[in-house]
Amino acid sequence: MDYINIKGARENNLKNIDLKIPKNKLVVVTGVSGSGKSSLAFDTIFAEGQRRYVESLNAYVRQFLGGIKKSNVDLIEGLSPSIAIDQKTTNKNPRSTVGTITEIYDYLRLLFSRIGTPTCPNHHIPIKSQSIEEMTNKVLKYPKDSKITIMAPVVRGEKGTHVDLFKNLQKEGYTKVRVNGQILDLSEEITLEKNKKDYIEVIIDRIILSDEERSRIFEAIEVSTKLSNGYVTILINDEEIMMSEKYACMYCDFSLSELEPRMFSFNSPFGACEECKGLGNVLKISEDLIVPNKDLSINEGAIQTLTNDQNIYFTSLKTTCEFYNIDMDKPMKNLTKKELNIIFYGSKDKIKFKFVAKNGNVRYQEDYYEGVINNLERRYIETSSNWIREWLNAYMVELPCKKCHGARLKDSVLSVLINKKNIYEVTKLSIKKLIKFIENLKLNNEQKKISELIIKEILSRLNFLDNVGLSYLTLDREAGTLSGGESQRIRLATQIGSQLTGVLYVLDEPSIGLHQKDNDKLIASLKNMRDLGNSLIVVEHDIDTMLQADYLIDIGPVAGKNGGYLVASGTPEEVMKNPDSITGAYLSGRKKIAVPKKRRKGNKKFIKIRKASENNLKNIDVDIPLGTFTCVTGVSGSGKSSLINEILYKNLHNYLYYKKEKAGKCKSIKGLENIDKAIYISQDPIGRTPRSNPATYTGVFDDIRDFYVNTKEAKLRGYDKSRFSFNVKGGRCEACMGDGVKKIEMHFLPDVYVPCDLCHGKRYNKETLDIKYKGKNIADVLAMKVEEAIEFFENVPKIKRKLQTIMDVGLTYIELGQSAPTLSGGEAGRVKLAKELQKKPTGKSIFILDEPTTGLHSEDIVKLLDIFKRIVDNGDTVVVIEHNLDIIKSADYIIDLGPDGGDGGGMIVAKGTPEEVALVKESYTGQYLKKYL
Repeated sequence: MDYINIKGARENNLKNIDLKIPKNKLVVVTGVSGSGKSSLAFDTIFAEGQRRYVESLNAYVRQFLGGIKKSNVDLIEGLSPSIAIDQKTTNKNPRSTVGTITEIYDYLRLLFSRIGTPTCPNHHIPIKSQSIEEMTNKVLKYPKDSKITIMAPVVRGEKGTHVDLFKNLQKEGYTKVRVNGQILDLSEEITLEKNKKDYIEVIIDRIILSDEERSRIFEAIEVSTKLSNGYVTILINDEEIMMSEKYACMYCDFSLSELEPRMFSFNSPFGACEECKGLGNVLKISEDLIVPNKDLSINEGAIQTLTNDQNIYFTSLKTTCEFYNIDMDKPMKNLTKKELNIIFYGSKDKIKFKFVAKNGNVRYQEDYYEGVINNLERRYIETSSNWIREWLNAYMVELPCKKCHGARLKDSVLSVLINKKNIYEVTKLSIKKLIKFIENLKLNNEQKKISELIIKEILSRLNFLDNVGLSYLTLDREAGTLSGGESQRIRLATQIGSQLTGVLYVLDEPSIGLHQKDNDKLIASLKNMRDLGNSLIVVEHDIDTMLQADYLIDIGPVAGKNGGYLVASGTPEEVMKNPDSITGAYLSGRKKIAVPKKRRKGNKKFIKIRKASENNLKNIDVDIPLGTFTCVTGVSGSGKSSLINEILYKNLHNYLYYKKEKAGKCKSIKGLENIDKAIYISQDPIGRTPRSNPATYTGVFDDIRDFYVNTKEAKLRGYDKSRFSFNVKGGRCEACMGDGVKKIEMHFLPDVYVPCDLCHGKRYNKETLDIKYKGKNIADVLAMKVEEAIEFFENVPKIKRKLQTIMDVGLTYIELGQSAPTLSGGEAGRVKLAKELQKKPTGKSIFILDEPTTGLHSEDIVKLLDIFKRIVDNGDTVVVIEHNLDIIKSADYIIDLGPDGGDGGGMIVAKGTPEEVALVKESYTGQYLKKYL
């Protein structure tokens, strides 16, 4: 069958859709946010493919899955095995990196274990292992009349007479040993002094007279290596040759066992740094966090973790300060470094302490003072209380491990080199540079033969990452720091690498976070997957991707209950001609987002960042005009997030809220006094459990609970507000603790959530659900879409006003009680924006948004731009990191970073109005912007 034949699709808001989707094609599903695209692609097509796979498993496995619900569809024919590649961030595990999730690191471990050269870190010389056969062959290459002395160091740094050893040597027929270069006779008593340089060499004299001597040489080396645990030194005509059966340095104690892949794994005890256990970082109490205000003294409460109520910790510190004559009334900033060291890290002297209990009992103790920081770090490790651990967490920062400096591996492992780089240095190269490094490896013939297949696999995977616009990433980058778009493209590259055919791939906006320059590469990769014989269904709003599709499906015409219809389908040209398709209107140019007639000049005030150098930023100076809508642009990895999220936002946050969060590096930042509130809207989830939802996050649920408490029936029963909370005992269903679902952990598949069999997903007990308004209980309200809820509460101004802000950001279609993990990154960002729009504007606020157009159709972008206009017209400032050209052309001011990603970025390429940036030839953004203006 050449088609996926769908009849009667009714999942979520889909209106009984019948559709034929061609197989082995690049198919794009589009439509406004909430129109039903994901309901068709993921909840119907992919979910049914997954369900059929599960049905094919044996009964034993299926019992753990609890049964996957059948999609609400009459018929689907022609379905291939399906794989979903969505925007969910890959992994929050700190042990997971780009290298491990793409499996490139596994191949690098294999490469280093097969052709890596162990090097002594002390003497910087290669160390090799050789068999006795190889050692013998080396000796026999010398002329036949050479004088050969075979020696073996058998004792190192050991004091005493070693009588047994010397007796054994005499039995073997040896007469002399050399100790520290001096030849001694074995017939005399030899005593060694304790000295690390002491070593004994057994001397075996042989003169080679004929080829028959080979067996005698072999035997002598064999005896020597046995005596010396693998080492042998051979003196040939006064030339010293050192060899070993092990990887060992002849000049010091450094040695390595045989190289194997597990040695290079930071997740294995064989390779992981002993200090940080392979994490690369350690959690430490921060001096700045426990003493945020250094103008205060100890007695004024400068140390936040101590209270002056004469408890055991404060008494210990007070006694220590008296012992060392440290003034507890002096501001912390005026104490010497030595005094601060004693306070934080303890005393070198024993001190007599006197502790008086509340009941008057006195206890004396003589001991060292532990130090505030040492004490807190010990308590963090030893405590079994989650509360104490969370409390201490607020005062901790992640610092690079002092032993491995972030490399995660043992020193001995880092001494194995390929072309002068160890495995950690290789993983720190950007994908672009790593491709060059691997392609230009200088290897001998044997190494080439051994590594040929490994290098082919590594390069193939690296090229896939490069082709989906990720050339700026490094393999040591933690998976948890990747954006949804980056994480999706990594999984996409992994799938391309698998070279599967006959698979149905369902993708969710793979173009997120990609500059137009890299978008062409991504489209080429998608076509490559198609050409292998796969079907691709891509949910996408990107105009270039839609125009390059083989087949386009437009769902709509609008969001929510009035959406879910098949508006148009066919080639992009056919959809463009369809008068009912909003998408077609934008593709053809019949509809477009207008370029603003004028650009705002701002209020003549600026935030001035000087010498910004975080990550790849090249000491740049940046001025951000206040009272404007500013767009920060540039290719992926050019430094946008480093500048805005790490430097601007974190410095602002610390300044406004007296925090001590580690901010991005810059020499200075001025103009912060012109801001009174900083709002950061990222795509991070609004919560990680089913308990978090848009209603609780925006605060409207508080008002809804207040409303239900005041109903006649609730008053008669004496219910209070907590009755309508699903987080506390009383009104919630106790079987699922108010979650509405039960989590089934799957060891080989993602966790599955199944509805609670007591409350059937309603979260509340029967008594709570008896309380109704207009025939609806509180669970019914949580199940309402925003557009339904605004009608339902039209006569309750407080609730209606908050719901209106959610409507304004284009989220008419989400349910009030929709669990946070099911919201996309773009939806989560817009829920956060809605929450902030409820607050009274100040005229001195700054809104910082990270790619707010994620998941937005051109029609929705119009609404978002209206919100930005509303904010800026009030005198506030909007700063947006964005790739969408409709947003960029609407900005008052652009800061374009680049020119490329990673090491090739971090500079200001262009700045000014969109018209000014479009004139800069060096700016990729400017080049693409021209045709939009």
